[in-house]
Amino acid sequence: MSAILQVRDLKVSFRQDGALTQAVKGVSFDIAAGETVALVGESGSGKSVTALSTVSLLGDAARVEGSVRYRDQEMIGAEDRLLRKVRGNDISFIFQEPMTSLNPLHTLEKQLAESLALHQGLVGEAARDRILDLLTRVGIRDPETRLGAYPHQLSGGQRQRVMIAMALANGPDLLIADEPTTALDVTIQAQILHLLAELKRSENMSLLFITHDLGIVRRIADRVCVMKNGEIVEAGPTAEIFANPQHPYTQMLLAAESTGTPDPVPQNAPEIARTDNLKIWFPIQQGLMKRTVGYVKAVNDASISVRAGETIGIVGESGSGKTTLALAIMRLIASEGGLTYRGEDMRGWSTKRLRKLRSEMQIVFQDPFGSLSPRMTCEQIIAEGLGVHGSPDGKPHRQAVAEVMAEVGLDPATMHRYPHEFSGGQRQRIAIARAMVLRPRLVVLDEPTSALDMTVQVQIVNLLRDLQRKYDLAYLFISHDLKVIRAMAHKVIVMKQGDVVEIGAVRDIFEAPQNDYTRQLLSAAFDDIAI
Repeated sequence: MSAILQVRDLKVSFRQDGALTQAVKGVSFDIAAGETVALVGESGSGKSVTALSTVSLLGDAARVEGSVRYRDQEMIGAEDRLLRKVRGNDISFIFQEPMTSLNPLHTLEKQLAESLALHQGLVGEAARDRILDLLTRVGIRDPETRLGAYPHQLSGGQRQRVMIAMALANGPDLLIADEPTTALDVTIQAQILHLLAELKRSENMSLLFITHDLGIVRRIADRVCVMKNGEIVEAGPTAEIFANPQHPYTQMLLAAESTGTPDPVPQNAPEIARTDNLKIWFPIQQGLMKRTVGYVKAVNDASISVRAGETIGIVGESGSGKTTLALAIMRLIASEGGLTYRGEDMRGWSTKRLRKLRSEMQIVFQDPFGSLSPRMTCEQIIAEGLGVHGSPDGKPHRQAVAEVMAEVGLDPATMHRYPHEFSGGQRQRIAIARAMVLRPRLVVLDEPTSALDMTVQVQIVNLLRDLQRKYDLAYLFISHDLKVIRAMAHKVIVMKQGDVVEIGAVRDIFEAPQNDYTRQLLSAAFDDIAI
């Protein structure tokens, strides 16, 4: 097979604090037509920087050396005219964080139509038909009703699927997928991987697949390049790498998996939060008078309870109501039904009373980049809650920030940096530190490990268990990664289209699921599907 992309001795440096920091150090690899090459490694190892270098997307701040040739055309230093032709048409991207890639002011139809008009000349009904076909293929239900939606009206997984549809719109020769299934539940993840495999076969499309999920690499990649500190430390056919890894770092990656179980919850543990027949319906309004013509039934009749020291895992497809349920418990959105915190009915609480409670109820959001202010340093972000509620231990704010950064695996010496100066996984750890610095009683964890590589994921799971043991924390743990749920949770709630279809102890759910949908989720997560 001839190489469609050739990377030779690629070096990328960035100027930080008056000095050049080398992010990529002499990387070389080829991608053949119809081949899938996976780049794996820890957050900050240089995977995404390498990918962005292929079509000069790093900007003027980066110093790029070496050679990147696409179909014998040099991309480094290429004219803007050539780069515009290649970007989004011949080489297309699926970025890691969809909320920062989608325009918040434009509807989905407008954003998808833009690329079709620019590269294929499709407009009007032809473009609309193509858009509906793309949204259907990536698993968006009722795509006709979603064309007028804005990104903020979709769940994290749905936004990621829209990004995948945009990337596939023009039938690229090479698709660079940077964590394309990070925000997707396991059933949709399987669908997307099958879709990419079908496109690869039918259109002879090549894939550069960046991921921290080695289970996906085993299923989809022909060859693997393992990166560490900006270098490829090992490369070869996927089967050989998994069967006989030579480099100690590769061996460590393959051995990393969240295992174990949380400590049992004491029989006399007090109840922290409870819902009784909770209902969250959003009105659908149309016309000049904004008449209500229907409802989006986000959550129906949910009754759950979480005690001190207990983790409740919430699983289900994107859009099933997992995050909506958690936000209602936090009193961040309106709901109907019973809602109590530490035995007190919260429904009538004033804003002033709720404000005092916020230090006891914290949340780690799914998209760290969207929840971190780009104008604040790491220190300012983590210490923001301390400025409102005070330090729980009476320590100086900087000392409290330094300690919690060390707890979550961040170097306190980097607290002066801004979010864009951290990798995706590091940004997620900042978000976790911000929640934990106030030592809350109840923490909602909305996909807290989705942006993390496997080794750091294990560290975060162990950290969360240690913090729970130390401070008797109650967790609502939302995740599509059922292996992490099995390692973290005491009980599991399975949601589908707003309904709680099954609830029970982790062992009962994983070993003897009663609902067909639960069995479907488990099959998608644990069956070794060859692609």
